[in-house]
Amino acid sequence: MQRQGDPPAGGGPGVDRVLDRVRQRLDRLDPTGAYQAVQAGQAVLIDIRPAAQRATYGEIPGAHVIERNVLEWRLDPLGDARLPLADDPRLRPVVVCQEGYASSLAAASLQDIGLPLATDLAGGFAAWQAAGLPVTAAG
Repeated sequence: MQRQGDPPAGGGPGVDRVLDRVRQRLDRLDPTGAYQAVQAGQAVLIDIRPAAQRATYGEIPGAHVIERNVLEWRLDPLGDARLPLADDPRLRPVVVCQEGYASSLAAASLQDIGLPLATDLAGGFAAWQAAGLPVTAAG
């Protein structure tokens, strides 16, 4: 019988270890760095939060909303379901979730499908808002 705190059955690394590992290959941006990169035309924000979170907490003006469940299909440079922004080989997506956890895993997945510049926003939307950067009001 597995007890709380024991290694996972099957010997998997656990999400915290996976998160640490993927973050080693990301050039994560803090809110100010992400804002500056977007303003300079060097990056695009990709908000992967579900509609309920966007309605509750607000949104970043100009961010592309691509919910997590379709992210890879919409940004795959070779995919039939890709959005036009995925046609740019210089695309540097900065993935945004609520607090900066799911976005790291999503950015690593984008790197895996052929977007080597993909990264995420450290601290997520909450950090962006706390930094006093532009947001649209919730609800």
